[in-house]
Amino acid sequence: MTTSHSNSSHSNANTNNNYTPPKVWSLDAVDKDNGGKFAGNNRPTAGARHEQTLPVGDKPLQLYSLNTPNGVKVNILLEELAELGVKGAEYDAYKIDIMDGDQFGSDFVAINPNSKIPALVDYTNKEAPVKLFESGAILMYLAEKFEQFIPTEQGQLRADCLSWVMWQMGSAPYLGGGFGHFYAYAPYPMQYPIDRFTMESKRQLDVLDQHLASHEYMIGDGEGSYSIADIIIWAWYGQLVLDKLYDNAAQFLDVASYKNVQRWAAQIAARPAVQRGVDLVLKPIKSAE
Repeated sequence: MTTSHSNSSHSNANTNNNYTPPKVWSLDAVDKDNGGKFAGNNRPTAGARHEQTLPVGDKPLQLYSLNTPNGVKVNILLEELAELGVKGAEYDAYKIDIMDGDQFGSDFVAINPNSKIPALVDYTNKEAPVKLFESGAILMYLAEKFEQFIPTEQGQLRADCLSWVMWQMGSAPYLGGGFGHFYAYAPYPMQYPIDRFTMESKRQLDVLDQHLASHEYMIGDGEGSYSIADIIIWAWYGQLVLDKLYDNAAQFLDVASYKNVQRWAAQIAARPAVQRGVDLVLKPIKSAE
């Protein structure tokens, strides 16, 4: 995709200038060739589309995911728990290929009715396994279960951690579904949405940069302050400023100007558990079907 708004880009974007929304939107009226990279899977309906049996390994935790930013969050926390030798946090990890429609299989939808990765099942109590979806919920559940990477006492530190976790959950859709989609995955460059989501993405980077000017980690200084707030934010914004997301996006967003985010991102990227989490090998699910 081009990172400049050329005349041809303006011309393509202007093809929608005469669009008038219908009184009732219908999928039948959508140009099937105009939906971008994920057009083949996108539908305005929920639920399973095919029968599917997910494998279940012998570890207490079963992860069904993909190494996207949202998936990497859980990978990293599980590897950080492994780094500490936490008992009961052992896991099996399986690949949900979202381009192949695995997220719409019956077993996966039974865990996550929203058909998004990651999803996790805790089989610690085999009589009553716990199903979880949404990366923020999974991280909070695991951190609280094992009393690691989250302040357990009520007070400002815990409030800060939860606030930043929720900040990421509310902000990242503008970065991924907004900026990332229109910058990298839309069928052609469109200036208005790119400008709109670029401005918001840069505002969010500035929020982080100003905060990290006086904080080593998101909720404080020192190794003991490293928390799920750092993990969940780094998976998106840390990888972004390290030029790991979307071709040429780092240059386009001038991420080098956010010096404090750069320092924080590089510091977290150097952690062995983070490196393992980013490159986690996920087992296939197909052999179990």
